Amino acid sequence: MPADKSDWLDAARQTVRATPLGTRVEQKGRVEEIGDGVAHVSGLPDVRLDEVLRFSGGQVGFARVLDADLVGCVLLDAATDVEAGDAVFGTGEVVQVPVGEALLGRIVDPLGRPLDGKGPVDAEAHLPIERPAPSIIERDLVTEPVQTGLVVLDTLFALGRGQRELIVGDHSTGKTTLAIDALIAQKHSDMICIYVAVGQKTSSVRRAIDALQKHGNFERCIVLVAGSAAAPGLQWIAPYAGMTMAEYFRDKGQHALIVFDDLSKHAATHREIALLTRQSPGREAYPGDVFYIHARLLERAAKLSKARGGGSLTALPIAETDAGNLSAYIPTNLISITDGQIVLDAALFHQGQKPAVDVGLSVSRVGGKTQAKLLRDAAGTLRLDYAQFLELEVFTRFGGMPEGRVRQQLTRGARIRAILRQPQHAPFRLADEVGLMLAVQSGLLDPLTPKAVADFRTALPATLDREASEAMRAIAETGEMDAATRKTLIAALTQLARSLTEPTNP
Repeated sequence: MPADKSDWLDAARQTVRATPLGTRVEQKGRVEEIGDGVAHVSGLPDVRLDEVLRFSGGQVGFARVLDADLVGCVLLDAATDVEAGDAVFGTGEVVQVPVGEALLGRIVDPLGRPLDGKGPVDAEAHLPIERPAPSIIERDLVTEPVQTGLVVLDTLFALGRGQRELIVGDHSTGKTTLAIDALIAQKHSDMICIYVAVGQKTSSVRRAIDALQKHGNFERCIVLVAGSAAAPGLQWIAPYAGMTMAEYFRDKGQHALIVFDDLSKHAATHREIALLTRQSPGREAYPGDVFYIHARLLERAAKLSKARGGGSLTALPIAETDAGNLSAYIPTNLISITDGQIVLDAALFHQGQKPAVDVGLSVSRVGGKTQAKLLRDAAGTLRLDYAQFLELEVFTRFGGMPEGRVRQQLTRGARIRAILRQPQHAPFRLADEVGLMLAVQSGLLDPLTPKAVADFRTALPATLDREASEAMRAIAETGEMDAATRKTLIAALTQLARSLTEPTNP
């Protein structure tokens, strides 16, 4: 404010002159009924779907159902201070979220409000949470790999940039851990990571954040949290808000990986809101558009053409099953939408086979087209060998001594199963995975006991860095392996295997 009185008066007069005069139309309605985070509002005939409504107490919500006389408004804030008779105002805007580089390294809610105590987000722009998916002509083939650092995924079910791969399994079978490990593996890659927690317990979200901060590159991650205690409206918009934040980087020609944890709870929230807004229930009380809400969400993940910048957005949605029932309503919906599924088996999990991936039910519909050529050549017939081993193992349970060739297959299969085990939050580099494949396919692990195989897997990265540093550097830089590099790797692997060789039981 100017110190001189006359200057202050001149400034005030200029402000008054610059103020536009005329009528301003403001839509005003009234809360007729409020309960469970949903308000039924009258007196807003011109409100459009998903428009933001502002309540007299400062709370906001969005129009979800438009009836002839009432508008079903889902609140995005606590409904404790909203009462019947309160005034409601239309804003003319749809729900938007902040986007930009400033979100990296932050923990926010679905509206972009900070939850980490680091102050407000300095957004570059605000974009609607509902955006059209790229058209067919704007997309490109999915050919570039996403290295998850998980041997079982990278060797058997390779993922590609722009793919949508469902992670599905029973409660507490390692679904979130699998997805978090895939995010941690991008620590040294060019991919931006977004983790969206929908309806999760605070303790579960805290563990995921701690893992990303400790083992990953959190400065290239965005964590969006709509916990189980959050308003249903916030839980409902969370996946769409996270997708909009990720699309910002994709549209700039960058690459992003987003995890939705999980869409089963999102579907339950959608059902809750639909019942409260008096929509007609369908199968299992879900409304008829429950398939569409996830289809339009996941279709936004894509690999863009060079004309659009060549960016990519890869989605890893998570779904929960009950007693391994993959034919349940929501899992089957998501399986039909996505480009494959990673199925986690509770029995394998309790046997200690972690990640507990069921290789018989899991599939990647992009598959070998995206797998790194170096890894594909090294893995060879790994999947076929492992599938044959699983069948032979069932028959050997009936007793009898298998003949020599079958015994060799059983030995090799047991070693494959051992190397597919992997501790959490310890992703492998591409060269480490290539080394493991070379070791198992060349028979170096056959003489080792299961414990020695685990020791081999643990010691492998440090051994390769020490004994084959030039080969590791060549693989990291070129993504290829010539005869000399292969020979160097085999020599280092052989030396490590010999140091661990113990007499096996007949």
